Amino acid sequence: MIALVVGHTEDSPGAINNKAGLNEFYLNNEIVNIIKTLSNRKDIEIIYRDTYKKLPEKINKLNPEYIISFHCNASMLHNASGSEVLYYKGSIKGKELAYKFQRVIVNTLGLPDRGIKSRTLYDRGGHLLKYTNAPCIILEPFFIDNMKDVTAYRKNRTQFIGELTKLIDSL
Repeated sequence: MIALVVGHTEDSPGAINNKAGLNEFYLNNEIVNIIKTLSNRKDIEIIYRDTYKKLPEKINKLNPEYIISFHCNASMLHNASGSEVLYYKGSIKGKELAYKFQRVIVNTLGLPDRGIKSRTLYDRGGHLLKYTNAPCIILEPFFIDNMKDVTAYRKNRTQFIGELTKLIDSL
């Protein structure tokens, strides 16, 4: 089973781009639901967060093979750009998974490659990455507060979601 985690919640939607009419929760929810619809895998579970602290326990109860959490980046100055994938420091399988997804994201969106980044418990995303049992990664495909990045996503949306679906199907 593959767990696709929708970053943030309806009440706490994460980063927002008012100009583009986007927020992380809405965008991530749309992406994971399209992936589930397109996928040949029948064992995809979409996970919604009740509380961040309890999210790993909720996921672990499902005993997934892999966990992919969908997010978008944002910066204080609204001018950062690029794609990155986070994994837990020391997780060899997490690092391998992060690398596969990073390649697909960079190749489809064409944004700067910010690389794969290891995280510890005390880093952004560290709680989820550390306390889940299966290899877990956090996708940060673009900066939602940068219109150039949003434009790249919108231009390449179909290919981006299609290639992510193919990769998930291959796991």
